[in-house]
Amino acid sequence: MLGIPLRYVLKHPLSATADLAADPFEVLTTIHEYIAEEREPRRPQCPYQHDHDWEQRLHEHIGVSWPCEVTSEFRGLWSEVIGELQAKGIRAGPESFQWWNDGDAGFVRSIWCLVRHLRPTKIVETGVAHGVTSRFILEALKRNGDGHLWSIDLPPLERHWREQVGVAVGDRFPDRWSYIKGSSRRHLPKLLSQLGEIDLFIHDSLHSERNVRFEIDRAWVTLSPKGAIVVDDIDANWGFHSFTQTFPGRGPPRRTCYFRPNIWYLLP
Repeated sequence: MLGIPLRYVLKHPLSATADLAADPFEVLTTIHEYIAEEREPRRPQCPYQHDHDWEQRLHEHIGVSWPCEVTSEFRGLWSEVIGELQAKGIRAGPESFQWWNDGDAGFVRSIWCLVRHLRPTKIVETGVAHGVTSRFILEALKRNGDGHLWSIDLPPLERHWREQVGVAVGDRFPDRWSYIKGSSRRHLPKLLSQLGEIDLFIHDSLHSERNVRFEIDRAWVTLSPKGAIVVDDIDANWGFHSFTQTFPGRGPPRRTCYFRPNIWYLLP
């Protein structure tokens, strides 16, 4: 993956120089994170056994009957949002944002149900891409009548992709959405300190073991007693596995629901 930003620098030296001059710390942070990811020990894919009945189990964990009414809300909105993106010539789904998946229906649906049922008021996510997940969180908060989303996102170096960041949200929800441009390493600690306590945290940024641990270690200690953490692509690295062996700052998780390649990490 390191080759992609380097190829961009070599192919667009003037743009890359302008980006570096505008925010040298962030550009260097981006390159450093890619280098750190490349240097992580090469181990076999972290094995997790997924649950085919994950949706039912998820609802059981949070004390909600299944099937639930909000799932039908999701289906109608999903067609609407995907249609809007397609009308703009943007495809959501596997490898639709650079080499990353963006807009996995199962992943987004799970977060939709968590937001609608748990009714969190302080939500933090890392990674935005086209903003499909962000859009559904914001739509769910609107239906709940309360809540705010803070999204920390380090846009790609390539300008073509940067122009597509958050397009699914657009200028909607200005009072409910705070987009924080930059790396989680730079902005997450300060944001969590300002918020004091959060109700839902979603990791969907760089899937390196180093970055996963950095984010969920810090989110964990600020999580409310009935909060939840969602980690995407847990089989992409050993970050979540190592986290469950240490439980920094508080006790171990009591409720866990696996749906490969995602995990819901719930507290009673």
